[in-house]
Amino acid sequence: MPRLFTALEIPAAVAESLERLRGGVPNARWIDVENYHITLRFIGDVDDAFARDAANALAFIERPEIAVTLDELAAFGGDKPRAIVARARCDSALMEMQIEQERLLRRLGAPPEPRKFTPHVTLARLRGASPSAVAAYLGARGYFPPLRFVATRFVLYSSRDSIGGGPYILEAEYPLHEPRAALAAGA
Repeated sequence: MPRLFTALEIPAAVAESLERLRGGVPNARWIDVENYHITLRFIGDVDDAFARDAANALAFIERPEIAVTLDELAAFGGDKPRAIVARARCDSALMEMQIEQERLLRRLGAPPEPRKFTPHVTLARLRGASPSAVAAYLGARGYFPPLRFVATRFVLYSSRDSIGGGPYILEAEYPLHEPRAALAAGA
């Protein structure tokens, strides 16, 4: 059974900037740069038939390119930090893309996503990292100039059953562009 999720890829130049933020937290497992992404919808472990249906249905999504801004480092987990992330601004285009994917996948039979959508790039997974070490890291590196890019496609990834962080396999890619109806009207 594949474990699937949809995502926006992080361009190499932005990934290199994020890579410079690595280090300085004992017990952190830093994510490999080639595995940086913004998850749009975690689909989970599905059978091959559902995977095919999802891959085909996602091809019908028509959205324009999305401008993405990463502008804050944060930790997830509160008093027991479990991840260090670079947060993305949650603008309307990004929200609409995620909502459309949620609706589409639920119509296919996927269970609802129980977590609130918080767009981010996971930089490190934490096990046993002290809250004070994470706070010190965020204090030292928490501000960085915003990193901007334009997402020209979203992708469907699969991963092996693990604690996260890859390796991820690109299963399908879906270009972002003006919807065909809008293009036809402008011609």
